[in-house]
Amino acid sequence: MKTRTLSALLALAAAAPLFAQKQAPPEAGKPKGFSVPAPHKFTLENGMAVTLVEYGTLPKVTVRLAVRTGNIDEKAGEVWLSDVTGDLLSQGTETQTAAQIAEAAARMGGELNVNVGEDRTDLSGDVLSEFGPEMAALIADVAIHPKFPESELSRLKGDRQRQLSIAKSQPQQMASEKFRALLYGDHPYGRLFPSEEMLKGFTIEQVRAFYAANFGAARAHLYAAGKFDTKAMEAAIRKAFSGWKRGSAPSVNLPKPKNEHRLETVDRPGAVQSTIYLGMPVTDPSSPDWVALGVMNSLLGGSFASRITSNIREQKGYTYSPNSQVSTRYRDGYWVETADVTTKDTGASLKEILGEIKRLQSEPPSAQELKGIQNYLAGTFVLQNSSRAGIIAQLAFVDLHGLPADYLNTYVSRVYTVTPEQVQQMAAKYIQSDKATIVVVGDKKVIAEQVAPY
Repeated sequence: MKTRTLSALLALAAAAPLFAQKQAPPEAGKPKGFSVPAPHKFTLENGMAVTLVEYGTLPKVTVRLAVRTGNIDEKAGEVWLSDVTGDLLSQGTETQTAAQIAEAAARMGGELNVNVGEDRTDLSGDVLSEFGPEMAALIADVAIHPKFPESELSRLKGDRQRQLSIAKSQPQQMASEKFRALLYGDHPYGRLFPSEEMLKGFTIEQVRAFYAANFGAARAHLYAAGKFDTKAMEAAIRKAFSGWKRGSAPSVNLPKPKNEHRLETVDRPGAVQSTIYLGMPVTDPSSPDWVALGVMNSLLGGSFASRITSNIREQKGYTYSPNSQVSTRYRDGYWVETADVTTKDTGASLKEILGEIKRLQSEPPSAQELKGIQNYLAGTFVLQNSSRAGIIAQLAFVDLHGLPADYLNTYVSRVYTVTPEQVQQMAAKYIQSDKATIVVVGDKKVIAEQVAPY
C-alpha cells in the first residue's frame, strides 16, 4: 500500500510542471442580443396605461404599478413626505387592514411592496401565475383606496428617523448629500435628507394632501411580466382600475444643475479614509449621445476593468472599490466618480482620477480595450434583464424617458457600433474637469493641504 501511494505521489510530482504551464483561456464569444417579447398594450378611459409581457417558463408573474410621483413633488419643507406616504399606503385600505393585505399577498405566494423614488412610486408583487389577476386587484385597492391610519404615523416616522440617523453618519451618504446640494441647490433633486424636526413634524393631513395632489390614473402605468392568462389579466385590470379618478398629469419640474468648478470638504475628524465624489451634469437618456456616453463611462470608471479602477485600485492601491456612474432622473443626468481612499492618498487619488479623464480626452482607446467594455456592457444588459422584474424595470425606464419602442431590442447592437473616436468625443464633450463639482469627506486637518490644488 505504501509503495503504491509513493508511486502515485512521484507521478503527480512529475506531472506538476505540465499543470503549471500557463494556457491562454479561450476568447469569450460575443454576447447574444436582447429581445423583449411583443407586449400587449392598452389604455383605460381614465388615462392609465397598461403593458403586459408574457415571458419565461416559470409559473410566476410580477405585477407593478408605476405612479409618476415621488420626491420630485415635495416642497422645501416636505423632504421624505413622499416616502412616509408610501410607507402608509400598505397600512390598510377602506376594506382591508395591513395584516389582511399581507396575508392576501402571502396566500398568492408573494408580498406587496411599495418603493418610493425620485420620479416614481412603485407598488409591486411577484406571485404564482394563477394569482396574477388577484394581485392586480390587491394593488388597485392599496393604490386607490388607502386609509392612511393616523395610528401608524408615529411608528413609521420613528422607523424613518432611525434610517435618517444611520444615513447621516455614513461618509458616502454625507458626500452624496453635499454633492447633490451643490449641484441642484434647492431643487427637490438637491434635497436628499430632511431635518429631524421636519420629519417629526409631518402630519396625517400632509400625507393625505400629498396623495390627493399626486396620485391618479393619469400618472399611472401598470406592468405585468411572466406567465399569465392575458385575457383574465386584462379583465381584472379593467375591473379594478377603471373607477380610479384621472387626477392631474405628471408634474414637470426640470432642474438647472450648476455646471461650474467647486471643491468642498466635510470634516470627519480621525477618519482613516476619505470619501470622494467628483462629477458634473451630463445629458439624459433621451439624448442621441446616451449609448455612447454609457460606453465611455464603463471604460473610464464604471466597470471593474475600467481605467480609473485599474489605476487607483490595482496599480496604486489607494482604494478597494472605486466606481463611476451616469445617474439619471427625468430629463436629467450627471456623471460621478466615487471612491473611499486612504486618508494619506486623498490628493493623489484626485490627481489620478483627473489624469485618467484627461488621457481619455486626449486620445481614443484601442479597439481591443473598447471591445472588452462592449462585451461587458452587452453581457450585463442581457443578464440584468433576464427576469420578470428586470424586464419591467427596463420597460418603465423606456416609458419614463420617452425612448423609442425598439430601444431595448436594439441596445446591444448599438453598443457595438460605438467607435473609439466616439468614446473620446463623449469624454471631451461631457466630462469637463474644469467644471467638476468635488466633495471630499474626511479628516480636514490631514486632507486640506492635499486637496488645495484641486
